[in-house]
Amino acid sequence: MEDYLQGCRAALQESQPLHVVLGNEACDLDSMVSALALAFYLAKTTETEDVFVPVLNIKRSELPLRGDSVFLLQEVHIPESLLIFRDEIDLHALHQAGQLTLILVDHHVLPRSDAALEEAVAEVLDHRPIDQKHCPPCHVSVELVGSCTTLVTERILQGAPEILDRQTAALLHATIILDCVNMDLKIGRATPKDHKYVEKLEALFTDLPKRNDIFDSLQKAKFDVSGLTTEQMLRKDQKTIFRQGIKVAISAIYMDLEAFLQRPGLAADLHAFCQAHSYDALVAMAILFNAHNEPVRQLAVFCPHAALRMTICGVLERSHSPALKLTPAPSPHPNLQAYLQGNTQVSRKKLLPLLQEALSAYFDSMTIPSGRPETAREQVDKESDRAGTSLIPGLSQDEEEPPLPPTPMNSLVDECPLDQGLPKLSAEAIFEKCSQISLSQSTAAFLSKK
Repeated sequence: MEDYLQGCRAALQESQPLHVVLGNEACDLDSMVSALALAFYLAKTTETEDVFVPVLNIKRSELPLRGDSVFLLQEVHIPESLLIFRDEIDLHALHQAGQLTLILVDHHVLPRSDAALEEAVAEVLDHRPIDQKHCPPCHVSVELVGSCTTLVTERILQGAPEILDRQTAALLHATIILDCVNMDLKIGRATPKDHKYVEKLEALFTDLPKRNDIFDSLQKAKFDVSGLTTEQMLRKDQKTIFRQGIKVAISAIYMDLEAFLQRPGLAADLHAFCQAHSYDALVAMAILFNAHNEPVRQLAVFCPHAALRMTICGVLERSHSPALKLTPAPSPHPNLQAYLQGNTQVSRKKLLPLLQEALSAYFDSMTIPSGRPETAREQVDKESDRAGTSLIPGLSQDEEEPPLPPTPMNSLVDECPLDQGLPKLSAEAIFEKCSQISLSQSTAAFLSKK
């Protein structure tokens, strides 16, 4: 794999037709590894002079936000310098020159900004339900499995197993295990095919890390924020609401709020973050476990506009449905209000309607802050998903608390629950499930003592 990637970098220096294997805009571990491995397979098995290169669909500067991807690349000794990112190749220029062929992996619908590239799409490999209205008119291979990397592994082992080296196998193996939540039968994310190809990889390469070890390491890396700047921490897991010209960012930060507030130069960093992205306010939810493995949530509301900040804080403090049970905490910054959140079951998903209510209350009593023109733009900005961000008008569409996958129904039943695809599992989703398990165990223990 490493030698192949070095050749890909060299190929960019030449003016020639390229077959680009492109992952989705979220560029999570599944998307990254699927693009790398599928391009590797196609390059090794082509009988022509065609050049296949994988492209990660984010800017290079955004890779540090994906701690699990950074960790795995280091584990298998693939230098980040060998990777090709979206801001390092002009796909639109290649297409206009007639030198681009696209293979989409882990997605099949291009964003509006790439709509012109649709006619260059020659193949799709995905593991989510097909959007018939927007699917490219080409060969489409879709199968509802837990990880798209499983489908890439199947393609390699069925087509040319001899090309599979230990480095590539380790990438595939780790990604399937993470995507399928360590193949946990109780969670049910993994399908029989996911299990099948994890076992095949383990049989071919007996020195691959143990499942528990690699899953725990990747999960730890996903939550690790050490070494990140304040902006990177805020963008790592961020959503945005937009209403009548007011933008509010809602970020999850995976560390103690008190420690976060003590970061050097934090006030300047928060001002710069909001100014750079035209945010009027920032709500940060700290998510962690305490020494007793009990879930903890804390809130911080940063806003230079006093009236808007007071309105947001007032709505959150007075809320009864849900009741956040907020207790004010010390804050070293005059534009920032900090809280301990007594009700740890209230996630960002449940917080979003309250923030919408706060914006409504603000508009009822105030004008828009000076210098911020009012617009009626209320649309989903898919471009912002590049940084793990979603722009949400009205109520949230995020999937922080997805339901556990349903038991597959018999194929003769009119509609299978999996027709809507497998649910996504984010870092906060895992936190939510652990929180619910912890709560149920505490309740059971209390009842048993009575």
